[in-house]
Amino acid sequence: MVNETSARVNNNDQILVVDDEIGIRELLSEILSDEGYRVQLADSANSARLERERARPDLVLLDIWMPDTDGISLLKEWLSLGQLTMPVVMMSGHGSIETAVEATRIGAVDFLEKPISLPKLLATVARALQRSAKTFTPTLTLAQMGRSAVIQDLKKRLEQIAHRRLPLLLVGEKGAGTDLCARFLHQTNTPWIAPEEAQWLVENPFAPLAEARDGILFLADIAELTRAEQRGLGQLVGKLDKHNVRLVCASSRPPGNLIAQGKFDPELLSRVSTLTVSVPALREHAEDIPELATLMLRQMVESKEVAPRHWETAALNALRGFDWPGNLLSLQSAVKTLALTGAREEITGDDVARIASQFCAPPPQAVLMKELPLDLPLREARDAFEQAYFEHHIRLEGGNMSRVAEKVGLERTHLYRKLKQLGIRSGGRSEEV
Repeated sequence: MVNETSARVNNNDQILVVDDEIGIRELLSEILSDEGYRVQLADSANSARLERERARPDLVLLDIWMPDTDGISLLKEWLSLGQLTMPVVMMSGHGSIETAVEATRIGAVDFLEKPISLPKLLATVARALQRSAKTFTPTLTLAQMGRSAVIQDLKKRLEQIAHRRLPLLLVGEKGAGTDLCARFLHQTNTPWIAPEEAQWLVENPFAPLAEARDGILFLADIAELTRAEQRGLGQLVGKLDKHNVRLVCASSRPPGNLIAQGKFDPELLSRVSTLTVSVPALREHAEDIPELATLMLRQMVESKEVAPRHWETAALNALRGFDWPGNLLSLQSAVKTLALTGAREEITGDDVARIASQFCAPPPQAVLMKELPLDLPLREARDAFEQAYFEHHIRLEGGNMSRVAEKVGLERTHLYRKLKQLGIRSGGRSEEV
């Protein structure tokens, strides 16, 4: 069946073929086996799930149109579960550009249209397996950030502006996922340029434009740019249209704060923030933390960074109860630490308590239960609670009283009156009497 002159493969690469048509499954199995590959077969999405649970294949050939669950839905499922750690090539007899684009945007590495020619099949498989041979680095995507209303709203807003070429400013705390949002806007097979340093903005602000043509240029945190770097950025913005480059910037501080503190040129800020989207901190969608921690752990196990581990329910609940000032990055570090230092296969609530102080502050309610005497008269107990409550939010928002008022649900006038009554300065410290 295979041309005798074709080079045979002598390796242990394992390929999972998922197709509901028995003739196609058997044909692909015979061709690939003759080439030296180990082949697993699945006749449905459910069968593919079971095979994937047993072992991670080096490559999956996945049919799009299947009776139980279509291939696109299965691809999304693997992505959301952190199981898309192997290259997937989609197959379809009813292919379209839209379907191929959607599949590659989700995570497929290539697309084969049926009937599949032998040279095309072997070349695509070889190319995909080269990617599989590389060390898998666990990464998150916007699709994996959660299912909370806050994250769904974020996805919706990004989808609305995905095909616009206007400069975009993503405002969010460090580690909140601004880079994931920028990646979400990146179109497959177009350049993605994300310089790690900013000195090039001074030396040659036009340096990345040719390389980024028709793609995205992402700047990680413009709040850290010096005045000289800002001037370079201003020159760069004027050349974006000429090269059809979309500029996406992130800022760890709100634009209003940057201007008020005199740290950023107002005119430049207006040019790079034609569109502005806020990216929520992890504490603002805390209900997603158990799922995120589960996904992070599964990815680490898949990549063989850590030995197989699983969560005790109490441990996931404990993770959800912290503020995570470092957001996703802190949570990821905590998960890895727990996986590497746990004495047992199951990560427990006690394990979380053991390492939590390294990554985050305890939740306010925990502090209150430990530090506030519960035998106070009701009025004094209420005042003590309110004092701790407001000090917590002032500290959380860095003394920004507008954001504190919004967070606690009070008008600023009422908030200031309340703070004065409790003897709290706007800096968050109780006044000495």
